[in-house]
Amino acid sequence: MNRQKRWVLLEHTGLPEDPDGVHFDLLLEDRNCCRSWRLEEIPVLDGLAQSTIPLPVHRLAWLEISGQEVSGGRGWAKRVFAGFFYGELPKDERDPVQIELNSKEMKGNLEIKGFLCKLSSVESSFK
Repeated sequence: MNRQKRWVLLEHTGLPEDPDGVHFDLLLEDRNCCRSWRLEEIPVLDGLAQSTIPLPVHRLAWLEISGQEVSGGRGWAKRVFAGFFYGELPKDERDPVQIELNSKEMKGNLEIKGFLCKLSSVESSFK
């Protein structure tokens, strides 16, 4: 049985090595941590796939934080969207991710495959 797990999309600004000055961190709850990816833009429903960079795991606390300075002088992160997702994350972090994101602002099937992610409105089979 699939239970709802939490997710959040954070806007990350002020990271010294970020040439654009802003990017987005997608965090998906995975037991005692969050699997995380860096996105250049907010995913658009049925839009083009965008580049995705896997990040080290993040603390679960980021699922609850609305805005906070990032440790080590790495800028500021604030919540853009948050909600629940259905589906299971693969055991191997290199395998594709296929889940259904749900929030009042964003709903759709998210696929992360290799270094690309896409949000689509295809009906879910995760429930």
